[in-house]
Amino acid sequence: MATERTKPLVVGERHVVTIEKVAHGGHFIARHEGHVIFVRHAIPGEVVEVKITSTGSSFVRADAVAVTTASLDRVVAPCQYSKPDGCGGCDFQHISIERQRLLKGDVIREQFSRLAKMDISIEVEPVGESLHWRTRVGSATNSSGNLGFYASRTHSVVPVGDCLIAAESMKYAELAKRNWPANSRVEISVSSEGARTVAIADSERGSKPRLTEGQLLSFEEVSGHRLQVSHSSFWQSHENAPEVLIGAISPHVREGDRVLDLYGGVGLFAAALVDVVGPNGRIDIIESSSSATADARKNFAEFPQVNIHTGDVVHLLPRISKSDVIVLDPPREGAGKSVVSQMSALRPRTIVYVACDPAALARDTLYLADAGYTLTSLRAFDLFPMTHHVECVALFEPSISQ
Repeated sequence: MATERTKPLVVGERHVVTIEKVAHGGHFIARHEGHVIFVRHAIPGEVVEVKITSTGSSFVRADAVAVTTASLDRVVAPCQYSKPDGCGGCDFQHISIERQRLLKGDVIREQFSRLAKMDISIEVEPVGESLHWRTRVGSATNSSGNLGFYASRTHSVVPVGDCLIAAESMKYAELAKRNWPANSRVEISVSSEGARTVAIADSERGSKPRLTEGQLLSFEEVSGHRLQVSHSSFWQSHENAPEVLIGAISPHVREGDRVLDLYGGVGLFAAALVDVVGPNGRIDIIESSSSATADARKNFAEFPQVNIHTGDVVHLLPRISKSDVIVLDPPREGAGKSVVSQMSALRPRTIVYVACDPAALARDTLYLADAGYTLTSLRAFDLFPMTHHVECVALFEPSISQ
């Protein structure tokens, strides 16, 4: 029987609680007098003092501000800004890297159990070092023009003297010493060739960034192909992500295949697959970003077997009549029921689904099962160390009964 709530919890109150388990989104679950509390800066099994930071109708949020009984996996965060009321970017820095991966696996298993109605076994695979891996950073400035990052679930900018997950070639500490326009967004990236770009935009949503350093175009080397990437086009943030994801996708494509590359961006996966399918195969990239498809057209100008389509996947997919393999890397909200239905109607031999949100992947796994496709392989990669995020690559094949 659920514990009856005694009274509402109030922002600023402090309570001692026991942390139960990790939750999707980087929080940890605790309970107090019938209330469910989502806690940051904690670890399962710990007894901590929490400070209530926000309240809702069904649960409240809090930060762990003191530790009574610490987990053996608790470590000193390498970054001085990773703390309550600090930078909201790295929510797992206080946890050993090995336990971080175990917790991410717990989240994946729970989402598949809850949303896909499946019990799965998963191990999150390490990918390179836990610091200095990020090649694209979205920063911000406060009213004084200090560079930093937003505190968790706020619009308050915490000035940061250096970002330890940013690639060393980004030289974030050098950038943090500059005087910046107040209340701005600052987008910083470095390419695999070492070129740095910086663009500034107003803090309002939809404000277009203005390039202030570097070139509009950077270049990335992928499977022997040099890809053009405009500043406004998406590129994977972990320096090792292209190699890792290509290694998980390529074995499922054969010579002569017709491949659908959905949400294909500038052609990261197409660059790896174009030599596999060969001149008798075909790759169709569908991507909504006109900047990315403009890059893709440049990148594959000499490959007539690669066709680029600009527009929403849900609207353009019905124009495709045949596919042997579908590769998709949708945004965080996933593909959704309509796209899943359209993909399955093509009856591809294989669907390879790259996902940055295990909840969206689990939901779409259930949709695919209803459409006659079975999850035959699932891998997870720690492409976002020190944060709660994780990347999955799922393989689906037609169900035997189909």
